[in-house]
Amino acid sequence: MVKKKIKVSLSQFKSLVVVAFLVILSGGVGFRLGRQKGLLEATQVSPRVDLSLFWQVWKRLEDRYLDSAILNSQEMVYGAVKGMVASLGDPYTAFFSPRDNEVNKEDLNGEFGGVGIQLGYRKEVLAVISPLDNTPAFKAGIKAGDLILKVKDENKNIDQNTDGMGLPEAVKLIRGKEGTSVLLTLLREEGVPFEVELVRSRIVVPSLTVEWLQKDNKKIAYVHLLQFSEVMYQQWENWVEQVVEQKQTPDFGGVVLDLRNNPGGFLEGAVYITSEFVAQGVVVKQKGVDYDQTYQVNRVGQLLDVPLVVLANQGSASAAEILAGALQHYQRAKVVGEQTFGKGTIQEPENLPDGSGLHITVARWFLPGDTSIDKQGVRPDIEILPIEGEEDVVLEKGMEILLE
Repeated sequence: MVKKKIKVSLSQFKSLVVVAFLVILSGGVGFRLGRQKGLLEATQVSPRVDLSLFWQVWKRLEDRYLDSAILNSQEMVYGAVKGMVASLGDPYTAFFSPRDNEVNKEDLNGEFGGVGIQLGYRKEVLAVISPLDNTPAFKAGIKAGDLILKVKDENKNIDQNTDGMGLPEAVKLIRGKEGTSVLLTLLREEGVPFEVELVRSRIVVPSLTVEWLQKDNKKIAYVHLLQFSEVMYQQWENWVEQVVEQKQTPDFGGVVLDLRNNPGGFLEGAVYITSEFVAQGVVVKQKGVDYDQTYQVNRVGQLLDVPLVVLANQGSASAAEILAGALQHYQRAKVVGEQTFGKGTIQEPENLPDGSGLHITVARWFLPGDTSIDKQGVRPDIEILPIEGEEDVVLEKGMEILLE
């Protein structure tokens, strides 16, 4: 489908741009964390805002730009809004054009393929929060914390450094049709940049996997919680039923809750799982500009007295960090592994009237002891680093602690 180029005069278009600025610069609606809500309601722009420079530049472009045929008024507005949002210096606060917003909301099981990377930032550089299990990125050895310096895709005619790149653009570049390839230039810690070619595939990630392990003649209930999704609850309940049946037997050794490479998801999921193991208390606090909210244990769990160990790594982020931090705070479980990612801010997603979208950082998470996890993460009680190509030493250490 060929897009028709739109060109209108400054006087014709000025009122439309004012509306766009009204919508973006102010106003808002309440939201339910982790889920999209309604439309952003416009109010008045502060009288201190002087848009004369904007109109001066717009007029100069309209009058003087050499190739006037490519001027597209709507795209110019989107570009201006993107620049305004980017000026905040917060990579998680982002504006999405209608097309980018649609891609952002698409399910990974749809027409687009992926490589299995949860994206974020480390020191304002595009980075891997976590590689999702059994995906192209995971199988290629990509690790949480790897910096993404460059994206190259010959089929899409892309060869682009990621300096200053926002999440919407990064997602759009890395995703693509199943079976096609993308070449990423990565940097790991203080090493030398290296390239990894990944073939995109359909990404289907379960919420959790479970297994019964044997250690010193004891049966250990192992659950790897991969993400906090809406389909997690029934899977979790089915697993809890098995543990409840076994926990009264003499050979029951306890539970290993593995949060490694869990990029997060719905906050409600973290509160729900915490409530399985903790009888009462604050799970997490949310502190914003104009409101605070506290999330408490909200149900009677069935595993309040089982021995418990939590595994975490640099790929444990957001809701996974909240869960690990709460269990650690109440001394309900020891955290074994690596320091977590440190994704401690909250984004409010809004759909705008023309199909575009805006994600705004509106608050921070604080653990029960009023400790922020933003850029700090959760420090393990016992630090164990994985050993490349060998058995899972983190899991082995966790089981040892469980049976002490």
